[in-house]
Amino acid sequence: MRDTRPPPAPLSEIGQRRAEPAPAINEAFDNFSRAVFAEGALREKTKQLIAVAHVTPCPYCIQGHTRPAQRKGADPQEIMEAIGVAAEMRAGGAYAHSTLALHAMKETAPHTQP
Repeated sequence: MRDTRPPPAPLSEIGQRRAEPAPAINEAFDNFSRAVFAEGALREKTKQLIAVAHVTPCPYCIQGHTRPAQRKGADPQEIMEAIGVAAEMRAGGAYAHSTLALHAMKETAPHTQP
């Protein structure tokens, strides 16, 4: 069986990304990220749970946000429930869009004369 895990993020390239070729963009993203995860109306733990379970399946993001979620008090059950919510939302989106297919089928169905 082949290993399908993503390779570890190369730290040398992460450092390079911060310094070049577009340090202003990196700084803006870092500032945005700090603002998004700062304590606010939502607790930081909740924000980290959302990040762990987000519907964009980025393995680096999942790994990078699981530890902060745990540090903020998230236990394995909370993490798995958050992932379950994300899974339902992703599946739910596909299911909800089925109405578009149903509508398109009605529009292209042969019209019968009475």
